Amino acid sequence: MTTATELANFSAQQRLEAKSRSYGNIEGLTKSDGSVRHKCFLSYHHTDAVEVEAYVNSFEPVFIPKVIGITDYGDVIQSQSDDYIMDIIREKYLTDSTVSIVFIGKFTYSRKYIDWEVLSSLRNDVRNRRSGLVAVELPSVKGVGRLPKRVLLNTGVKNSGRYARYWAYPTSTSVAQFQIQDAFDARLERAEWIELGGPKQAENSLS
Repeated sequence: MTTATELANFSAQQRLEAKSRSYGNIEGLTKSDGSVRHKCFLSYHHTDAVEVEAYVNSFEPVFIPKVIGITDYGDVIQSQSDDYIMDIIREKYLTDSTVSIVFIGKFTYSRKYIDWEVLSSLRNDVRNRRSGLVAVELPSVKGVGRLPKRVLLNTGVKNSGRYARYWAYPTSTSVAQFQIQDAFDARLERAEWIELGGPKQAENSLS
């Protein structure tokens, strides 16, 4: 039986998809103050959709959200080819974004597709343009969030000497903008610290 929480997250996913599609293929927008609203790919577990939507509603003025739609993800998951899934994630959802935001919730660390999205964000080759990477702790796991292994590899413990950063949930739009801009700048300023890590995660894991 579907619970009220599950229904709320499903509805939030639908609204996030609609908002993402409303921007089309825009890569970024320059604001009146000269700052840029970077197009950000949102990587999250579906059980956190309500919180992710709240983040978008609060901080959308400083970035442009890009998400994988429910219908599209269903088509992807039905594929038996890991390479095909990686290609879809990369070419359809990451090529026109410049920053990937990984939202850290209760199960984020365990999901293989989040690992794949992170790996695609870090690569920089003829078929893949590197994205900035930032992890944001959701309020529901404040102080106890667990990072996916590939994110941890690129953030470290003290947010220094690594490509990416792991931040507490932003307290204002200016803080959110700083976190996103830092990830965008890291594509050039901290690229030498990127750690691709091992092979992509083969299965979901709760260990």
